[in-house]
Amino acid sequence: MNDLDLSSDGDIAVLRICRPPHNFFDAGLVAAIADHIERVATTHRVVVLHSEGRNFCAGADLRSASTSGFSQSGTHLYDEALRLFRQPLPIVAAIQGKAVGGGVGLALAADVRVGTPDTKFDVPFAKIGTHQGFGLSVTLPEAVGAPTAADMLYTGRVVAGEEAARLGLLQRMVPAEQLLDAARAVARTIAEARPAAISSIRSTLRGARIDDLIAAMAHERREQERLAAQRPLESR
Repeated sequence: MNDLDLSSDGDIAVLRICRPPHNFFDAGLVAAIADHIERVATTHRVVVLHSEGRNFCAGADLRSASTSGFSQSGTHLYDEALRLFRQPLPIVAAIQGKAVGGGVGLALAADVRVGTPDTKFDVPFAKIGTHQGFGLSVTLPEAVGAPTAADMLYTGRVVAGEEAARLGLLQRMVPAEQLLDAARAVARTIAEARPAAISSIRSTLRGARIDDLIAAMAHERREQERLAAQRPLESR
């Protein structure tokens, strides 16, 4: 798939999203990310996920009539997103520019996030009249706490740089020119640890999270569809 580039750095799989400048996703792209990670799970120990262009990921392109919520196999976007949470390898995400909407969900699917002072997290769902998705109902409160998640989702305010690091949206913050190298360095440290221990620790930390995500994404999808159906009535 031309929208993704996969390379190896020893035990590290480096996966780059190639839809600049904003790296909008659809179900097909998320499925391909999951496919690539599952394919390298037996040969690599950790994944670095990054993007080319100005922004890490701006979620789904709501301006495009061709944006599909279903993959070629007929699975829904959130079914493919669940595969990212189920796959066995730790993910280190290098996040430049903005993560918007579902792009924040993609960022929060990573185990460790590295950003820059210009990294921004934007969840404008209420502003555009829809419900949060991509598991953010679980992962955003988990990252920043329930009150801060409510603040971000209700107001749609953008969280950036130092505040993002302080709240837990970023675990490392570095100058922009060092972003990918810093993500690789974190991944290298993980890869050098005992893989059985990393797998055991990761399994414990994730706990029953998958069950929570399955329920949350089913609810998110229902609410998004319900609100979408109301929009024509509200515009009359």
